[in-house]
Amino acid sequence: MSFPEPFYTWRPHPWHGISAGIKPPEIVQAYIEITPFDLVKYEIDKVNGFLRVDRPQRTSSQPPSLYGFIPRTLCGRRVGALTPGAKKGDGDPLDICVLSERPITAREILVKAKVIGGLTMLDGGEADDKIVAVLASDFVWGEVEDLAQLPQVLVERLRHYFSTYKLLPEASPVAVTPYNRERAYEVIRASLQDYHEVYGGPLVS
Repeated sequence: MSFPEPFYTWRPHPWHGISAGIKPPEIVQAYIEITPFDLVKYEIDKVNGFLRVDRPQRTSSQPPSLYGFIPRTLCGRRVGALTPGAKKGDGDPLDICVLSERPITAREILVKAKVIGGLTMLDGGEADDKIVAVLASDFVWGEVEDLAQLPQVLVERLRHYFSTYKLLPEASPVAVTPYNRERAYEVIRASLQDYHEVYGGPLVS
């Protein structure tokens, strides 16, 4: 069997080859690395764009939401400057948690997410923000506009997970502080600018 030339296409790199969404910072695209059912932490390989095993989850705590990152973002100097006590951003794409009422078990997928807030996380002197969003088409969470509208127990689960998921027996928990939608917008804009400064391409604002 013969195929027309070329019969193959290249897969775009999830960090660099996919857009940040249709209307950032309000509506963004999230690339999902981990689901709430994963007992292993998966992470994008920055060089080849494939998902790799980072480490098994250290404790019995499981991610309380879909978890991944916003493409074409970077936690660089601007993101770092927004967190008191941070020396810089962590140098990774901006993390995002996406709440969905229906169980989503697949990873390496793209979801349209409405940003409602975030969590400040200072890890080893580096800013490691976690944006919180809801699935834009979700019938239960889709009407939520701000983090304050979520049940407090959901916010506490997110805060607790990120304060303990790297925890060693002799270590202290990482400080994690929730913030509102407007602060989340500010962090996303900063991460888009940080990415543009380092990697170029069109600046989305």
